[in-house]
Amino acid sequence: MRLESIGKNIRKYRLMRKLRQEDLAEKADLSINYVGAIERGEKTPSLESLISIINALGVSADMILADVLDNGYLVKDSLLAQKLDKLSAEDRSQIYDVIDTMIKHSKQAKP
Repeated sequence: MRLESIGKNIRKYRLMRKLRQEDLAEKADLSINYVGAIERGEKTPSLESLISIINALGVSADMILADVLDNGYLVKDSLLAQKLDKLSAEDRSQIYDVIDTMIKHSKQAKP
């Protein structure tokens, strides 16, 4: 399992909210060193700590766990759709063309 991705996602959402590790640690009632170790993938948070972090960040669990859940790609698809909705029709079309090309050249794509 790619548990280090949990820490990367925590870091990503912490930075998106313009929080320092110290801020997140305080909001989640955890030590700064522990939050840092989680973000670096050195430690896996306990369920209680994970819930505290998720609540402190104001995100859903599936956003943090998207890379380790079997259905995590549904979350990623949803987040990507939200981003695409904010683009112009022309930009969306170009992105879809790139994705289609990548799928055609994928090693797993079937003819």
